[in-house]
Amino acid sequence: VALKRLRVFVREGQANELDIDATIDKTCKNAGMLDLELVPSKKNKAKVLLFLDVGGSMDSHIEISSQLFSAARHEFKYLEHFYFHNCIYEGLWRNSLRRHTEKTPTFEALNKYNSGYKAIFIGDASMSPYEIMAQHGSVEHFNEEAGITWLNRMKEQYKNLVWLNPTPEKYWQYTDSIQIIREWTGDRMFPLTVQGISQAMNCLLYTSDAADDLLC
Repeated sequence: VALKRLRVFVREGQANELDIDATIDKTCKNAGMLDLELVPSKKNKAKVLLFLDVGGSMDSHIEISSQLFSAARHEFKYLEHFYFHNCIYEGLWRNSLRRHTEKTPTFEALNKYNSGYKAIFIGDASMSPYEIMAQHGSVEHFNEEAGITWLNRMKEQYKNLVWLNPTPEKYWQYTDSIQIIREWTGDRMFPLTVQGISQAMNCLLYTSDAADDLLC
């Protein structure tokens, strides 16, 4: 239900839906003779990019992450998803079971999906700070550029982004990496709860800094 807040409805296609108010208005002006007014149906045009952290400490959050992913697939027609581990680097993957063999270059994703997409990151952001800030800091490979470099490219492309964290909010202050990611998002990190998702969707609905300050 919380994801419905991000709906962006646009009328398009053939006029096949009755506009009751317009029909009443036209009928009254036509001396009571029924005059139907039809309009195109509304379609949800929101475009969403979902980035999901998998593996390691996220294994204990698989169920709730999967539930959100399933809900998002049902809610948004224009939804694309990628997996990552701990931090964004030069490669992403579509299938969490084949992350070592079927990678998508991050630059390819950035080039393909423009700034019209709203980005939602799901992860506990719990790692060594070096995995974010240092070259070769990844625990899985020798990354030539620091994770924060790739994160900043993401933020430059997707002005509207949020981070959903399954770790209870009361524990965030005790993990340095969570504080780093939270600062990177501009304090747009929210708990992966119904209330947290609702707050995150409110943030994604607006682009201006002033509106963000009021709603986030």
